[in-house]
Amino acid sequence: MAGRAAEPEVIWARPERTGRGPKPAYSRADIAATAVRIADAGGIDAVSMRRVAADLGCGTMSLYNYVPRKEDLYELMVDAVSAEYDFAGQPTGDWRADMMALGRQARALMHRHPWLPRLMTAAYASSPRTLRFLEHCLTVLDGLDAPAGTKMELIAMVNGSVMTYVVNEFAMAERSRALPWSEEQEQAVRGAYMARALAAGEYPRLAALFTQGPPPGDAEESFERMLRRVVDSFGGGR
Repeated sequence: MAGRAAEPEVIWARPERTGRGPKPAYSRADIAATAVRIADAGGIDAVSMRRVAADLGCGTMSLYNYVPRKEDLYELMVDAVSAEYDFAGQPTGDWRADMMALGRQARALMHRHPWLPRLMTAAYASSPRTLRFLEHCLTVLDGLDAPAGTKMELIAMVNGSVMTYVVNEFAMAERSRALPWSEEQEQAVRGAYMARALAAGEYPRLAALFTQGPPPGDAEESFERMLRRVVDSFGGGR
């Protein structure tokens, strides 16, 4: 019927190739790898059907025969980088340690592919490798005495907390690059202003906190504390 909206379709439900006709010139893996390479170099906004087609050496309309929508291209990308998770040696029998290890891997994955947080939504969580990741997480959590729904909440909170932490890392790094002076100079000026503001006595609790100084350790230790608090909140600290 003319004007009828296209029905939704999951790319994984489409066969990559039919049994008829010549072998396709490109595989989904080829297309995903090209799109990931473009995004790694220029960010997710650099990824377009036209750009991916050009890098593959085909016409844009030809690419649509393989990937009907840009959203499908994004899903291929998320699935491709999800292959970088290493599940070797898990489960260890210590679900807290295993979830901490997976959280560290997630952070490293996002640093290798800084565009990934932009695509970390439920819309792209049904690809073969993302489903394998979720199944692995649930296997790791067999030792946690909690309903399946609670386990899914734990997985979501670990991924969400790691993503938020990494996005903040990216924002701070971008801000530092944009400063016309050193980060140390910037922090010194802000610290002096904060000291004057707190000395006025209007914020006594903040003043008490400020005199104690920041928690000990560097960014790595801060990340570990954050991750452990999330994981331990579901099963009690050790």
